[in-house]
Amino acid sequence: MSTRIAFLKGHGTENDFVIVPDPENAIDLPPAAVAALCDRRAGIGGDGLLHVVRSAAHPEAKHLAAEAEWFMDYRNGDGSIAEMCGNGVRVFARYLQRAGYAGEGDLVVATRGGVKTVHIAKEGDITVGMGKALLPEGGVTVSVGERSWPARNVNMGNPHAVAFVEDLAHAGDLFSPPPFSPATAYPDGVNVEFVTDRGPGHVALRVHERGAGETRSCGTGACAVAVAAARRDGADPAVTGTPATYTVDLPGGTLVITERPDGEIEMTGPAVIVAEGEIDAEWLENTVR
Repeated sequence: MSTRIAFLKGHGTENDFVIVPDPENAIDLPPAAVAALCDRRAGIGGDGLLHVVRSAAHPEAKHLAAEAEWFMDYRNGDGSIAEMCGNGVRVFARYLQRAGYAGEGDLVVATRGGVKTVHIAKEGDITVGMGKALLPEGGVTVSVGERSWPARNVNMGNPHAVAFVEDLAHAGDLFSPPPFSPATAYPDGVNVEFVTDRGPGHVALRVHERGAGETRSCGTGACAVAVAAARRDGADPAVTGTPATYTVDLPGGTLVITERPDGEIEMTGPAVIVAEGEIDAEWLENTVR
């Protein structure tokens, strides 16, 4: 392991990440090391880690190298691997812009949830093509304490359970994963969104993210919520031919989500790099011993 490991810190609507640039995939980042880096007291702190690797250099992304030069090797804050992170893709793109690997305009990013299209606008916001939502059949229920709600099962490359509630406080502290049933619905766990209405085409949410607890924002969660809200409201762009757009308020900011008639979902929001520095390699090595 190199004795000098660069890192940056960034966030998208306060969903924050440790960014580790590693174009040639030369840095070993086992789960314990990722968890230590994301620890808010003993490490740098973050909801997750963005490992920036060239697709050709990563065994999971080599097959995507012809489509996308860069692979977002995303890890949850507990060190576990995740398929996708919508806010993470925006921050990943912002890093590529800052480092001179991308400019204003369009680029593509490989993820475990597929290749994502990204547009960096001149005024600063970043739009990510999040792909199409899958709506698995079967009812799901989520619970907090003695309350239970029916939830919409939405997959955005990672699994979500979307529950509409009267009051966001009913979600509780969201430190622990809210129980769900049936257990077979999400064999690898699930992100759970609790949603209230703010007005026509305008909702607010709180979210428990797998492996991270409650976070200030979740991009894929905002997309899942917009799709679930559209279906609840009787809107299906594939049927009507009219895009459905929702403003989604999260504790850390606001995202705008549009589902197009072809099923593609676009997420627009900010992405900010706040700091950069070096990780103490000896400390990092000691975390995994």
